[in-house]
Amino acid sequence: MIRPSEVWLIVEPADMRGGIESLSLRVQNLLGRSPCDGAAYAFRNRRGSRMKLLIWDGTGVWLCQRRLHRGSFVWPQADAKSVTLTARQWDWLVTGVDWQRLEAPAPVHWRV
Repeated sequence: MIRPSEVWLIVEPADMRGGIESLSLRVQNLLGRSPCDGAAYAFRNRRGSRMKLLIWDGTGVWLCQRRLHRGSFVWPQADAKSVTLTARQWDWLVTGVDWQRLEAPAPVHWRV
């Protein structure tokens, strides 16, 4: 399994017919980043049941696809164009678990 050190989720759904070139162009146009900068870029379809990962490994570009048979990938509903994930959050995302609920901030005014 590919273990990217940094994953950027592209929030807006993508056409899953797109290949390396069209997804690389989306990274450049949406984020102003190079798709060959060592980070991984994840895209999903409208239903959230399919995901593609674009990652450069130093010698070439990988384009991986994952499909859930039941359920959907939990994707952020953010105003931002992208969201960055930690390695732990990525591991949960690809299994279909709600990675956004793994860590809750401590209550500021909590007293016993």
